[in-house]
Amino acid sequence: MRISARADYAVRAVLELAVRQDAEPVKAEAIAAVQDIPHKFLEGILGDLRRGGIVDSRRGGGGGYRLAREASAITVADVIRAVDGPIVSVRGERPTGLEYTGSAQPLLPLWIALRANVRKILEGVTIADIAGDALPEPVQRLAAEPAAWENP
Repeated sequence: MRISARADYAVRAVLELAVRQDAEPVKAEAIAAVQDIPHKFLEGILGDLRRGGIVDSRRGGGGGYRLAREASAITVADVIRAVDGPIVSVRGERPTGLEYTGSAQPLLPLWIALRANVRKILEGVTIADIAGDALPEPVQRLAAEPAAWENP
């Protein structure tokens, strides 16, 4: 699985909004500067997040972006889907839309299992979890495995 720059930037932008949730709306320029995200690229991402119901925007001098709902109600999966679409795809298709024949038939349950595990992690972590440096215990356990940090 590959996390796109777009998805990484989106999660970082939403996280930045979460830690500033009680303040005034945050301008895209401020998010871009603090998170080292190209401003023009971030503008497109914020538009996708707004259309996805993750952030709200307000125009004008006191305008900017805010979370559309509580950080505890936004999962990492929600953010990724808003900017990249389905979390796991094979050749751009959802695994449930694939068909294999012959010796390749066992691939479909493999792709479905992969999708289930990725979803389990990303749907189980909220923006509030990350903002509070409190990843769920199963995620912490997986990240603590030495092999998780190795590149085979």
